[in-house]
Amino acid sequence: MRKIFITGMPGCGKSRLIKEFLKFYSGKVSGILTEEIREKGKRVGFKIKDVATGKERILAHVNILTGPQVSKYHVDVDALEEVAIPALEREADLYVIDEIGKMELFSKKFEQKVLELLTSNKDVLATLHREYVDKYKPFGEIIILEKKYWDKVFRKVLAIFSDKTNF
Repeated sequence: MRKIFITGMPGCGKSRLIKEFLKFYSGKVSGILTEEIREKGKRVGFKIKDVATGKERILAHVNILTGPQVSKYHVDVDALEEVAIPALEREADLYVIDEIGKMELFSKKFEQKVLELLTSNKDVLATLHREYVDKYKPFGEIIILEKKYWDKVFRKVLAIFSDKTNF
């Protein structure tokens, strides 16, 4: 089965690639998306969303004052687990994980669920923080995304899953 990790610098379009890819994927999908929360043009946090149900919670925010901290954000591990664990346990043809990064890995339950999927016969398409490339490269193919090559990488990912993409 296919295990594909998209990595790159912040702002290169990793999450956008996943969202665009899902428009062309014809199989059953489950998993999570991470989206920025912006106020007055500034990023103040992140929300996590279940791609199948639409359920979302705040993952991290400047106004959360408890929990593990990454940069100026505190992470709500319970919110992460409430959304991500059911999303990654649901039966699907493809599991999307946006993202495997420091905030998400504060949850041991999340990390364990990710490892279960990566060692299963299930297809996985994930964004991966560049800090974790060495840890996860034994599980699948690492694709480095740069903004200027976004279209090329997008087409490559569609081709990898060509049996289930309408492109």
